Amino acid sequence: MSSAETLVATGNRAHSHGPGSPVPLQARSERPTSYDVADFAVPNGREEEWRFTPVKALKALFADEAGTETPKVDASAPDGVVIETVAADSLKAGTPQDRIAAVAWNHAGQALAVRIPVEAELTEPVHVNVANLGARGFSHLIVEAGRHSRGIVIIDHTGSGELGSNVEIVVGDGAELRVVSIQQGDHESIHVGQHDAVVGRDAKLHHVVVTLGGKIVRIATNVRYAGPGGDAELLGVYFPEAGQHHENRLFVDHEATNCKSNVLYKGALAGDKARSVWIGDVLIRAAAEGTDTFELNRNLVLTDGARADSVPNLEIETGEIEGAGHASATGRFDDEQLFYLQARGIPEDAARRLVVSGFFNDIIGKIGVPEVTEHLHEVIEDKLARTAALDASAKAVIGQ
Repeated sequence: MSSAETLVATGNRAHSHGPGSPVPLQARSERPTSYDVADFAVPNGREEEWRFTPVKALKALFADEAGTETPKVDASAPDGVVIETVAADSLKAGTPQDRIAAVAWNHAGQALAVRIPVEAELTEPVHVNVANLGARGFSHLIVEAGRHSRGIVIIDHTGSGELGSNVEIVVGDGAELRVVSIQQGDHESIHVGQHDAVVGRDAKLHHVVVTLGGKIVRIATNVRYAGPGGDAELLGVYFPEAGQHHENRLFVDHEATNCKSNVLYKGALAGDKARSVWIGDVLIRAAAEGTDTFELNRNLVLTDGARADSVPNLEIETGEIEGAGHASATGRFDDEQLFYLQARGIPEDAARRLVVSGFFNDIIGKIGVPEVTEHLHEVIEDKLARTAALDASAKAVIGQ
């Protein structure tokens, strides 16, 4: 059994304070986790993990009830990759950390498993499509990369309605896996998901979250290490428009020696009540000597009425590390960049679009699948065109 498999089997012990019990202020690693929905009270919005989230709109997903529909999930993969339907509790790479994740775990029914064989080197990506069909549904996806394998898995979330989802990822020893989760639901859709990843000895995980659609989208990504030498690169892009709420929460738990993590999330916001939330938690445990970690969040506010919240957190229990840091920045356009482009004959609207495209490109360019990258650039261009039209309309009103 590999070290990653060992951690999945033995290292993830659920605990809970139980319903109604007083819960003191806690470190991120001490918050309750459980497979039992009853161990999580229905949030009221005052809890630390829910205080930025519009919980009233999530009432249906908090209910401990089966979905009213089953999302359509299908996949295509190169030869040799195993795709099968399995029991939802067949892996347990992570434990639900909030009520919706627990509800999804218990009511998804079955999971779709994607397994990349040991030492396989995929020349084409695996594509998984999760389409919600307009009502309330739950999905569960398992991705396993065998020892010393190489592969890319693209997960597309589309459709409408309300979706609660869990994604479990295991990167075997010496493997390199890129997982790209794209959220492109319609303007009124709701998607709350939890991603749990275990990175094996000397393995590397590239995890990319791209949210370009949905009224409310909240993705929580949790990473642990099964052995020394693991490396996790966590990237994200989001672009909420008027009335949309896009939230990303990360927890990197450094518990093995000589591991790395690099977090970079970027967001642009446009339109009245466009809202983004980014919470980045990194824990370096006492035994995790030699850790090297950095997290950065940057937000570009394109119009009045938009708001970005950014909260990086770092807990360090040992001084024997290579490095640790975090940074966060939120602002409007860089006037010097705009001036530079306009001085070379580029109109203001085109200059703004170039700046935003460049802002996102260093992340989207790392996806590694040209057709996906081109599609995402097209979606962002459409959003920027709507933003330009909104800005022109606002200026016209002011000029009257």
